[in-house]
Amino acid sequence: MIYTVTFNPSLDYVIQVDDLTLGKVNRTTKEVIFPGGKGVNVSVILSNLGIKSKALGFIAGFTGKQLEKMLTDFGCYTDFIELQEGLTRINVKMKSDEESEINGQGPDISDAAIAELFEKLDCLKNGDILVLAGSIPNTLPEDIYESIMERLQTKGVRIVVDATKDLLLNVLKYHPFLIKPNNHELGEMFGVTLKTDEDIITYAKKLQEKGARNVLISMAGDGAILITEDGEIHKGLPPKGEVVNSVGAGDSMVAGFLTGYLNTGDYEKAFKLGIATGSATAFLAWLAEKEDVVKLLDEAKENFGL
Repeated sequence: MIYTVTFNPSLDYVIQVDDLTLGKVNRTTKEVIFPGGKGVNVSVILSNLGIKSKALGFIAGFTGKQLEKMLTDFGCYTDFIELQEGLTRINVKMKSDEESEINGQGPDISDAAIAELFEKLDCLKNGDILVLAGSIPNTLPEDIYESIMERLQTKGVRIVVDATKDLLLNVLKYHPFLIKPNNHELGEMFGVTLKTDEDIITYAKKLQEKGARNVLISMAGDGAILITEDGEIHKGLPPKGEVVNSVGAGDSMVAGFLTGYLNTGDYEKAFKLGIATGSATAFLAWLAEKEDVVKLLDEAKENFGL
């Protein structure tokens, strides 16, 4: 089973406001609500690709119940911890002449709730996959990723980490199965500007030296690079298309990679499916459906068991 953890999930309220005027009453011309959060996105995409996962994390209030219902409707299993106070946050994403976002803070998470999450994670077993994705809210210990990975290190759980800078660097000693920084985040970790593929490969290998098994570097329109635990290097360019919304593309790449790997056991095929899935999401207003990914695979004459 694949498990995803999202500490501070959200309902993303996406609105279109033509000619926004501050200080005046503005009316939306389009609005839609999606479940949000990096781990949540991974679960939704996995479900779209035919892979079941269970979404873990914390929810609160009526917004939390709605988030859980939406995920269930998308075919995801959920096992959230319901907090007694506060509300699952609402993030407002406004599209007008310029795009603006107002992100909610989210509920406080108690020590008892953290302990309950640890109890759920203790049930994971050899061969399971755990995806830890996104930032950590300020109500949680900064080292909670480390605590989780230390707790599970003898269980044979393959852990995927999609996080930034110190949050990622600090967990490498626990040998995550896969990490997925983008090229800018990779440069920030080492205080350098990466200008070429060779630069990216050099510093990605440094992450392996620190403990990562497989390193997947996303590079937006320039594609991606994968360095496997076997020392293989794979480079890939994205398919052609118009980028509509890059939010969730990285999460989709992770989900596509995991799907490809579980279906084929082949890192190169997993890499290619990851690129196709990330691109399919980037070409849409929200997360890609299976048929969107299959269309791109058909154009590339590829098949990965979808």
